[in-house]
Amino acid sequence: MPPAERVITRRAVASWVLYDLANTIFSMGVVSMYFSLYIGDAVGAERADRVYGLITAVSMGIIFVVSPLLGAMTDRAARRMPFLVWSTVICCACTALLARGPYAVSAVLFVVANAAYQAGLQFYDAMLPEVTTEENRGRIGGIGVSVGYLGSYIAVGLGFLVNTKTQKPLLFAIIAAVFFAVAIPCFFFVRERGNPRPRRIFGLQMIRESTAQTLATLKSGRRYPGLLRFLLGRVFYTDAINTVIAYMTLYTVNVAVATGLTAARGEDQAKLVLMSAITCAIAGGFAWGWLVDRIGPKRTLDLVLYLWMLTFGIAGFVGLLRLPIGWLYLVACMAGVGMGGVWASDRPYMLRLTPPDRVGEFYGLYGMVGRFSAVTGPVLWSAITYLLVERGGRHVLTGQGVAILSLLAMVIVSFLILRKVSDQRRDWEALRAA
Repeated sequence: MPPAERVITRRAVASWVLYDLANTIFSMGVVSMYFSLYIGDAVGAERADRVYGLITAVSMGIIFVVSPLLGAMTDRAARRMPFLVWSTVICCACTALLARGPYAVSAVLFVVANAAYQAGLQFYDAMLPEVTTEENRGRIGGIGVSVGYLGSYIAVGLGFLVNTKTQKPLLFAIIAAVFFAVAIPCFFFVRERGNPRPRRIFGLQMIRESTAQTLATLKSGRRYPGLLRFLLGRVFYTDAINTVIAYMTLYTVNVAVATGLTAARGEDQAKLVLMSAITCAIAGGFAWGWLVDRIGPKRTLDLVLYLWMLTFGIAGFVGLLRLPIGWLYLVACMAGVGMGGVWASDRPYMLRLTPPDRVGEFYGLYGMVGRFSAVTGPVLWSAITYLLVERGGRHVLTGQGVAILSLLAMVIVSFLILRKVSDQRRDWEALRAA
């Protein structure tokens, strides 16, 4: 059916948006908050950054390797939805078993759960054209981001209802159950156009073809204007943002303890700081989505990166100068608006650079660079805190403050790389003929 004749129902859009809410419950509740606190309890504050960073890097390293293959598999398959369903099931099952034994076992479960979550995010992003048109893609994407952040309220709220010090196994099980329950409408109500020429999705031939195609795509940047520069720039800004998301809870607790609060009170402050970020992210997602539809994804992303530069600058000096925890509420609000802006402009920007018949493959590359940055970011943060804190004997906030300023440098680099990447609509037929 020609795109102009497609009927996209409100129920399909709402169900797609709900999945954003569902997976945000996992990303905020497990990745950003409670698993890092669990690791901190298990190994101590001085080692927590390094141990958690290495666990996260292993998980993201796995998905970095398989991401292009997953994209190729979904391009060959009749439908993408089964991939999304199974990745969600695996993620939820592993999450439900966290913190029920030695922390090494939980580390393995987290690696699998986070890899499955990241794979599901790749499948989910590639389905955006199924529930949008070119004209409303920015707005629907922004709504998805904003409603998705409501999942963060749920994740933080569960931490107030359940004792996060003594009942982490129960907390992780509840997060898994809620994630799966909220994801179910997407599985049933989002209707795909489907692949009219499905092929065998896995085998040695597929691996060879996928690898060759990935290398060919990377080598043919001239044919896809701006693609390689965009992907390179994305490495740096997603590196910075993914890393601060992963460590914001540990950082907030350390700032709170340094100002005289107990660790338990520090965890409560971390929840409140994160709720401030979430509130601003929701408003930011709607506002940035509206802006994408009016000025385009490139100009919008430029503004977002300016905001992140200021955010990281302030955040770094909070730790270095031992500023009161109230400063983190300002940082959280700025970061929340910035997070909403990145995801609202980032996906439409990538779609401007992507041929319609190769969305899965190109989102594989898109996901691959994001996963690569999610490996390097925690490793860099861990290395800085290890050298300054564990080896150098500096205060943990000194190490974390310097690590945050390194994220500022990454955002600046990404901005410079992306300056020449146009978001003008491409004539794909002409480019293929070139």
